[in-house]
Amino acid sequence: MKETEWSVSRGIESIDVKEIRHSDSAPVTRECLADAPAQANRSRFSRTLNTGLSATVILCVATTLVHVLLVFLHVAPTNTVSTRYSPLINSWVYPFFEQNWRLFAPDPDSVNRQILARTAHTGSGGSVQVSGWFDLTALDHAAVRHDPFPSHTAQNMLRRAWTSYVDTHGADDKAHTARALMMQRYLSNIAAQRVAAHSGGTFDFIQLRVVTLPIAAFGSAAGNRPPTPTETRLLPWWKATPHGK
Repeated sequence: MKETEWSVSRGIESIDVKEIRHSDSAPVTRECLADAPAQANRSRFSRTLNTGLSATVILCVATTLVHVLLVFLHVAPTNTVSTRYSPLINSWVYPFFEQNWRLFAPDPDSVNRQILARTAHTGSGGSVQVSGWFDLTALDHAAVRHDPFPSHTAQNMLRRAWTSYVDTHGADDKAHTARALMMQRYLSNIAAQRVAAHSGGTFDFIQLRVVTLPIAAFGSAAGNRPPTPTETRLLPWWKATPHGK
């Protein structure tokens, strides 16, 4: 009788173990099947992200190398490559990456230029009122002096605008190309905006006068005597508004 009871209890235990094992294994299988698509999606997204990052890095490196090469050819002495690909080089460099120097032969400015502006306004009766000369260069110098971190606008905008104007115009101050017309408007807009910001009022026309002064040599015998102007260039009247439009 005891042996029968013991065998029955062993049978019950074996059944319970099988049921427990079966019940424990089924949810795990279902969970693994449910997680498989999510893992596949994450893996696919990770591969796509890595591919996009790699392509972006390659594109940035290639663009940087091309930029350095084109700027190098622009500032390097004239050679066969720069002459052959001059249109491509100029289209990339101008107007945003323009360089005002030449490799192995820098060409710094040897003169100072004083740029002045005056405005004209036509009254209701037809009379024309002309203002006095306003020194734009002195305004830039005041903004740079004693400033440890002067802005690019105060240092270079007006000066580079005038240099570009001279490079694109002849002695007659007439714009014969689209770039020359663009530089004329650019210079006029800068002058109009600065005059309006510091003088106020309304005006219809603006005129510039550029005085070229030589840079005195260090220790010159002239002392503190101001240099004699080498050129005074009076530009024609241009149509303009206080907002430079």
